[in-house]
Amino acid sequence: MKTARAYPRSAVIIRMTCLALLAASHVSAQTAAADPHAAQPERPTVATHAYTVAPGYVEVEIGAQDMQPASSSQFSIPAVIKIGIVPRLQLELQGGYARNTAHGPPATSDAGANDLAIALKQRVLDAAPVVHDFSVQGSIKFATGSRGISTETTDASLLLISSRPIGAGELDLNAGYTRRSGNGTTAPVNATLLTASFGGPLHGPVGAVAELFTYPGTSGPAGAPPQVGFLTGPTLQVRPWLVLDAGVILNVQHMGGNAAYAGLTYNVGRIPGFPVPRS
Repeated sequence: MKTARAYPRSAVIIRMTCLALLAASHVSAQTAAADPHAAQPERPTVATHAYTVAPGYVEVEIGAQDMQPASSSQFSIPAVIKIGIVPRLQLELQGGYARNTAHGPPATSDAGANDLAIALKQRVLDAAPVVHDFSVQGSIKFATGSRGISTETTDASLLLISSRPIGAGELDLNAGYTRRSGNGTTAPVNATLLTASFGGPLHGPVGAVAELFTYPGTSGPAGAPPQVGFLTGPTLQVRPWLVLDAGVILNVQHMGGNAAYAGLTYNVGRIPGFPVPRS
């Protein structure tokens, strides 16, 4: 295990900002889940919540993100399809598109499909001590992406998820671990993730989110120092089944640059003919 690292003063200030935003809070995903056709956004934060799509329902999340470091640009369109299998169990298909451009000289550019991943999220606890609503998500990513976009590794990941309502709002905490194939040349063999995400309404259907996340330092040929980012922006609930988002991701430490994003979460509805689970 790596020893704990001290965050810079800016990260401490951001933590305090997150806590202040939490006072605003938003209607929790658990409450929204009372309506199986209500959207339960995992966007736009890096974190996910502990809740699952209702059995037989399909939800789509898609966005666009643009980062402009000094000597390059990174544009991506992440996409996730979530399907409720049985109560408390959700299947996810993750993919998308990316374009990485180095301004040079010489200028180079790679573009194409991201690696495809499959994930299962299982909610295992409700209103438990300490962790409150708790889920476990396992995923496997395959080296199916385009040349220059794919990490060329097969990844197995485990994510622990804790969600709790605070007032009318929600706090989501995630801790994740990824183990990759290969020798660490294109991507670190071992990687971890820690996130704290908050959200709340501002006025009517308009809300806001704030998240502090970190990718602790990695080792090996592709190793990197600890990365810390802060994400914030507004959300808009157009309909119970459609939520829009936009905002910025700020570089706190070693992220490479700031980014802007926008996207949506759309609960498509129930799959015709899907078996109705027994109560």
